[in-house]
Amino acid sequence: MPRKKAKKSRKPVKFKTITIKVTARQKKSLLNYSKSRRTTPNKLIKKAIRPLLQNYAGLEVGNISQAKVKQLELF
Repeated sequence: MPRKKAKKSRKPVKFKTITIKVTARQKKSLLNYSKSRRTTPNKLIKKAIRPLLQNYAGLEVGNISQAKVKQLELF
C-alpha cells in the first residue's frame, strides 16, 4: 500500500492590532448593523476596507517632493 505524502505546514500568519476611536452612536450603529447581518463588527470592518488595502502590500513609498513654485521676480 503506498504511503501518503505528509502535508507541508504553512507559515503562520502574523496579525497586528489597530485601534480606532468611534463615538457612542457610531458604536451602537456598528453593533446593530453587524447583528442584523449576522456577523461581527471586526469582520464587517475588515470586509469594508479590504478593497482599499488589497493591492498596496508591495508598494514602495519613496520621497515625494513637492514641486517648487516659481515666484514672480520683480527685482
